[in-house]
Amino acid sequence: MADYSEHIAPFTARLMGPCFLTISLSARFSEKIMIVLSTIFIFLIGLFPSAIPGFSQSFSYPWLERYRQPENIVNRIPVPDGYERINTTPGTFADWLRWLPLKEGRPPVYLFNGQKKGNQEAHFAVVDIDVGKGDLQQCADAVIRLRAEYLYFIGEYDTIHFKFTSGHEAKFRKWIEGYRPVISGNEVRWVKSAKRDSSYTSFREYLNSVFMYAGSYSLSRELCRVKDLREMKIGNVFIEGGFPGHAVIVVDMAVNGRTGKRLFLLVQSYMPAQEIHILKNPIDSKLNPWYELEFGETLYTPEWTFRKSDLKRF
Repeated sequence: MADYSEHIAPFTARLMGPCFLTISLSARFSEKIMIVLSTIFIFLIGLFPSAIPGFSQSFSYPWLERYRQPENIVNRIPVPDGYERINTTPGTFADWLRWLPLKEGRPPVYLFNGQKKGNQEAHFAVVDIDVGKGDLQQCADAVIRLRAEYLYFIGEYDTIHFKFTSGHEAKFRKWIEGYRPVISGNEVRWVKSAKRDSSYTSFREYLNSVFMYAGSYSLSRELCRVKDLREMKIGNVFIEGGFPGHAVIVVDMAVNGRTGKRLFLLVQSYMPAQEIHILKNPIDSKLNPWYELEFGETLYTPEWTFRKSDLKRF
């Protein structure tokens, strides 16, 4: 069960009054008690989602202060005529991805240092998610970020683990317990040097550590190949591991009910670290930003070319 206390406190205060907030933030309350209170609160919000407009979506994307209902992939990017979005099960990674928040309009893509990206012709829209303060959240890191954010949201802490380029595994559960990696050449030791902490702030610090020592090479070795392109699902990744390599992730899909043809959407970050964005389709302006599943042997994206054999899954 996730520790959502730092996200829930303002909302519980609004519903139950300032007295509850004072108690809930008191040091006398143990983590277990806060988890129980969090669980009850989530249950009540599930029963009465209108009690706090936009809460459930903001809660799903904790880096946001406020989720603006119209500004997401589903509402902003319509499917072409004759197509409809494929069904997704609520609460799944696929469903979470297709409701990712977008920035209004088509703003520039910014780098981690606040400068504009040189190529402003690759993106259709910009995902409303921070890029971090350093040159860390690049291509494969953006895929890792999205996957890890979802797993953190659903409380699957034990499932949050990625391998460094050296092959050593970085487990979030170990990070929670206060262990930190000590790097010496190609050797990695985990040394207990911090207090137990499962907060969102700690989670983001863990991700920065992963971004520092992982990349497309290590992620490509972790993922499983999708042997048949027709088996593509939302959440699959086109990835070419290397130095440099690249990775983009499928965030939505649609199907033509008459012909059975399917389409997909892609997002990426790139080098240097930059805002995650929806990619344009540089080949088919009529489908843009959608890509046709039957693209042949080669997938052309604005800044990288993939083979169909580069499709992989978590």
